[in-house]
Amino acid sequence: MAGFTLLTTKITDESKMKKIVILISGRGSNMEAILNANLPVAIAAVISNEPDAKGLATAQARNIPTAVVPHRAFTNREDFDGVLAMEINRYQPDFIVLAGFMRVLTEEFAERYSGRMINIHPSLLPSFPGLHTHQRALEAGVRVHGCTVHFVTPGVDIGPIIVQAVVPVPAGVDEDTLATRVLAEEHRIYPQAVRWLCEGRVQLVDGAVVYDRIAPACGGVISPALDE
Repeated sequence: MAGFTLLTTKITDESKMKKIVILISGRGSNMEAILNANLPVAIAAVISNEPDAKGLATAQARNIPTAVVPHRAFTNREDFDGVLAMEINRYQPDFIVLAGFMRVLTEEFAERYSGRMINIHPSLLPSFPGLHTHQRALEAGVRVHGCTVHFVTPGVDIGPIIVQAVVPVPAGVDEDTLATRVLAEEHRIYPQAVRWLCEGRVQLVDGAVVYDRIAPACGGVISPALDE
């Protein structure tokens, strides 16, 4: 009888958790950061557009359902997005988390999940949307760089910003080193953003991000440092 009671309690607790589906295209390091954070969320599935994405094996090792919707099997984005949406909806998630998902989504797809889909981008948006962000940041001579979690809206990397992390760009740093430093910050802020989303502490309301019980940032960053 005690065993039955414990099982019932577990099911009840899990039923209260928000469910997320994670979309990946490769190794899924941000996905793994989310899994390692032990968030109070249910990972309903991990879906990839690449059949050989290494992140699928990571999810499977943790007994998380996986699926593949290969984009090369479709002649246009609309058909791919339609099948992808059908696969996502099978799991009835509350939110969709893009974690290195390397496909440009159609306007219809973005609007379908408006306020329920987030992405992480390796730059301080709105600077350097798209690809090759670290190389472009170095070429531009920026003194700070970083990463951004944002809601997904129609258009590439232009959705309302949830949280950002800043890293300095010292003289002489190379692209690989900068990328590594930014990735470490991605792994720190993305699980936090997912937690906020699933706890109802951040929402998209009338196109703007609204926070609840999240302390505002204090202080600032100056780079290079000023003389004393």
